[in-house]
Amino acid sequence: MSAESCLHFIGGRFVPAKSGQTFPSINPATEEVLAHVARGQSADVEEAVQSARLALTSWSKVSATERSKLMHRIADLLEAERAEIARLESRDNGKPISETMEGDIPRAVRNFRFFGDLILKEQPFHHRGADGSNFYVRREPLGVVGLITPWNLPLYLATWKVAPALATGNTIVLKPAELTPLSANALARIMQKAGVPDGVFNVVHGFGAGEAGEALVAHPDVRAISFTGETHTGAAIMKTAAAHLKKLSFELGGKGASVITEDADLNAAIPACVRAAFRNQGQICLAGSRLLVHEKVYTEVIERLQQETAKIRVGDPLDAQTSMGAVISLEHRERIESFIAYGKQHHKLLLGGSRPKNLSKGAFLEPTIFVDVPQNSRMVQEEIFGPVLTVQKFSSDDVAIDMVNDTRYGLSASVWTNNDARAKKYAENVRTGLFWINAWFIRDLSVPFGGMKHSGIGREGGRWSLDFYSEYKSIAAPASQNLEKIWT
Repeated sequence: MSAESCLHFIGGRFVPAKSGQTFPSINPATEEVLAHVARGQSADVEEAVQSARLALTSWSKVSATERSKLMHRIADLLEAERAEIARLESRDNGKPISETMEGDIPRAVRNFRFFGDLILKEQPFHHRGADGSNFYVRREPLGVVGLITPWNLPLYLATWKVAPALATGNTIVLKPAELTPLSANALARIMQKAGVPDGVFNVVHGFGAGEAGEALVAHPDVRAISFTGETHTGAAIMKTAAAHLKKLSFELGGKGASVITEDADLNAAIPACVRAAFRNQGQICLAGSRLLVHEKVYTEVIERLQQETAKIRVGDPLDAQTSMGAVISLEHRERIESFIAYGKQHHKLLLGGSRPKNLSKGAFLEPTIFVDVPQNSRMVQEEIFGPVLTVQKFSSDDVAIDMVNDTRYGLSASVWTNNDARAKKYAENVRTGLFWINAWFIRDLSVPFGGMKHSGIGREGGRWSLDFYSEYKSIAAPASQNLEKIWT
């Protein structure tokens, strides 16, 4: 099958890069070229931003009711094409079809429905001052916003940003990850079908530094950047954006820890901790890539951990029985393998650590576990972003909390315990933006999502997303002027 063309989407049309340059999108499981992708530069970003600016005048005046109806049409179309888009995402990303079908695409649908409904629940804020003065607070769109999204959950995390940006009346330039561009174009096609006005949603493909991504961040007419990705890239974006005082939202790296205490229900904890470590090939910012186990149950946990991990089936992402697919690229596999090589040299390998012998092609790796890893190891301190779990022993809750906190990251963590007081102590003292008690990956769109320390700036989700994509305007008048009557 010949590779397709994956073009920019600007002003309601699919267009090639102005330079004519392309780059390949490669299936990480088969190493085949899926598409030749338009390679965006500053000229392409300029055209997309100007298209978004032209559309802003009319789109920002569309009522919340009409925006909501449009977002539900987008959700309906996504839902109707769920199987096709799930397959596309699995081929482009390497993740199991079971995850895209049951997880990623349904979540993308929910993003549009949730924010389409939330914008209608807004209650006008009116206030009478002490002297009788009248105040009204109005939410207004920022303008043109730049969205830079990652490759690990391509469509899901794109819609996580696109939906609230649309709901609040902004126009958009999306720069998807260069490794997974295809579902962004599927979304653009659905936007067309749904009747989204030309220029409201634009896609520019390409790379970051010195190319499309940097041009989008540096453009003076882009009022905000929402970025999900690696911490060093976030720092570079902040530096470039500072010259224009852009609004920024960053969801960055993580080094999540799962803590199993001596009174934990191991029947519940072990499968969940294995899932936390290896779901999506360990390529999730919320991954529980560190496992801390109390010394009293350490031996039993290690034994059961091996048994549970052995159930993971590595193979063809399009096979419904596959539970772990390929990592994102051959290059990324080499990076993960450099950590594994370090681990083999300095630590104790419990299982895995190699490429599956039955898979000669593709960026596959076995689920890998190292035990008795010291806190100062780079495997504990650095984000590997692959199917590698480190296991550590602790003697008390205070020690475990210190170990969880002793990295530069602060995105997520979980504790497994049957003691409510202990659970509370962990929840209050672990420095992460998300914390689970006897669970992992429980999510709700209504609550804030984001990290502390080097794991990010700001929060997404619910009204926190609406606030990020909005400006607030306070309107005041004397007591004789009834503002409430004007805006109701």
